[in-house]
Amino acid sequence: MRLSIERTRERIGDLHVGVMEAAKARLDNLTKPPGSLGVLEELAIRLSGITGRVLSEIRHKLVIVMAADHGVTAEGVSAYPSEVTAQMVMNFVNGGAAVNVLARHAGARMLVCDMGVKSNLECAGVLPIRVRPGTDNLATGPAMSRQEAIEAVERGIWVAEREIKSGADLVATGDMGIGNTTPSSAILAAFSGLPIRRLVGRGTGISDERLSRKVSAVSRALSVNRPDPRDAIDVLHKVGGLEIAGLAGVILGCAANRVPVIIDGFISGAAALVAAKLEPRSRQFMFASHLSEEPGHRHMLELLDLEPMLRMRMRLGEGTGAVLAMHLVEAACRIISEMASFQSAGVAGP
Repeated sequence: MRLSIERTRERIGDLHVGVMEAAKARLDNLTKPPGSLGVLEELAIRLSGITGRVLSEIRHKLVIVMAADHGVTAEGVSAYPSEVTAQMVMNFVNGGAAVNVLARHAGARMLVCDMGVKSNLECAGVLPIRVRPGTDNLATGPAMSRQEAIEAVERGIWVAEREIKSGADLVATGDMGIGNTTPSSAILAAFSGLPIRRLVGRGTGISDERLSRKVSAVSRALSVNRPDPRDAIDVLHKVGGLEIAGLAGVILGCAANRVPVIIDGFISGAAALVAAKLEPRSRQFMFASHLSEEPGHRHMLELLDLEPMLRMRMRLGEGTGAVLAMHLVEAACRIISEMASFQSAGVAGP
């Protein structure tokens, strides 16, 4: 199963600049004023740079949802008990969650992975790649060992490689893990150095009292563990989560295979920060789907230099925003491929 982080990093290249220039030239010759489709044109150009083809085509959309539990829930940081993680995984398998509905609407396949759920999930609809049954309490010590963090990233790479070999050409990231906005906040705080209170949000809709506990947990996590922002794995193993590590691996695997990956919200954003720290070139293959209601998310996107496609006041996770954005990515592909040129339509150009 193992595909090393280092070898994956070495395979990640840059965008094809010449193909992007050809894509822009084609778009400028379509029956519209140059640049008038705004972000759709920008999407089409960057997709060309990723795939190396002016006319990119999306055939097999996939959302990868990674699930894991978090020891920091012992600090009372969530409105829901940890048992909900496993219960929601089964909801995904049975097709009843929001991400299932939106994936069906987008024509995307779902893959649910057990990266570290405490309960034993022996189910045909779940890919069992668990590193350990949940993390330790990051407020009192490291969430996991350094080797476990590396293993989780590399299992995520393996998942991406496996699915891309099976035909996936557009991947969306999703997550499930009660308490996971706390490690995501800690990762952001470690990398950004910004004040913790500006980064920690209400997650599932917690009370003022629980929000205070959450801020305290993140503060203690940074104080006790002292994660090194220059070392992504150090940050990940000390204050991260198993599903966050796995998603970072998925992002790196997509980048290494030149497959566009749509980043969901706050949890996926934390994974994207880790991936970008491990290999800065991976950022070129990421698309930001939406701006989450979590206050720290805009800071994540600023660090990644990514512009969200949607602002929908969403904060569910699961991959819901990323799946919605699939429609826009596919629309960009259709514009550059199917729209008439001035010559073919017999329309006078500028």
